[in-house]
Amino acid sequence: MLIKKPETIKPSEITDQAIYLNRRQFIRDSGLLGIGVASALAGLPWVKNSWAEGATRQPFPGRIQSPFSSAEKLTDFDDASSYNNFYEFGTRKSDPKEHAQAFVPRPWSVVVDGACEKPGTYDLEDFLRPHTLEERIYRLRCVEAWSMVIPWVGFSLGDALKRFQPTSRAKYVAFYTLHDPERMPGQKRRVLEWPYREGLRMDEAMHPLAMLAVGMYGAELPNQNGAPLRLVVPWKYGFKSIKSIVRISFTEEQPVCTWNQVQPSEYGFYSNVNPNVDHLRWSQKKERRIGNWLKQETLMFNGYADQVASLYSGMDLKKYF
Repeated sequence: MLIKKPETIKPSEITDQAIYLNRRQFIRDSGLLGIGVASALAGLPWVKNSWAEGATRQPFPGRIQSPFSSAEKLTDFDDASSYNNFYEFGTRKSDPKEHAQAFVPRPWSVVVDGACEKPGTYDLEDFLRPHTLEERIYRLRCVEAWSMVIPWVGFSLGDALKRFQPTSRAKYVAFYTLHDPERMPGQKRRVLEWPYREGLRMDEAMHPLAMLAVGMYGAELPNQNGAPLRLVVPWKYGFKSIKSIVRISFTEEQPVCTWNQVQPSEYGFYSNVNPNVDHLRWSQKKERRIGNWLKQETLMFNGYADQVASLYSGMDLKKYF
């Protein structure tokens, strides 16, 4: 695999900044796109395919800083983009970065169906169009007792779901990852039941902390981190953050979730960060922040208890883990 370094990229392959900005201004002035994520994405078709081998991730201008953000030290980008769980590209932590570079998430569409008034198949830009991009610094905690602090770029999941007008029958929302073994070679192995699936209760999905991410560290999501669209639910374990989403369904029954299906005694439907419930093969009481040597105490709901504990009032969190 040939990976271009910045010094090897020809000047002719780089869009002139003035041209890029002028085209974006023309679109805004023409009223063709609203200010928000659609206008942030508007420049991308005019540059070299930003997911192509060796290309530079495109930055998102005009994003706003979210009041939900943590003030903690960020995980180094190289660590956050090279130590990943994404079984569609392999089971080792290094596999996604190694095997996802040829993946091109364009064109991309999202199917919305189930108990809602506005189902349909939406091109990615149309799906994103109404939303203003936010940058949210969230902790990400994984069951293997490691964690990261990542500046995600995206928008409220609840705001996105409201657009499709879920009906009173919608008690849950289910998410599906792309199933394409030719583009995602890890799916050629039956290590999981493909496609990867996740689900949330509707009140969880509508909580303002839950988000759909299209980027991280100010620019587009790398392929190995779930391009072009992924879920981030910061009070739950990382496997709940489904990547490369192609379908969202509103359901009346609790949806099947991949890890809960594979090993229900180890991975519950709720998957809330709870240091008082050990995984069968390791303790959840402490975690190691990637980049640090020493472990630290794991916080209830990953440190978001003040915001989300009321969602689970009266529930036995050892039974409903």
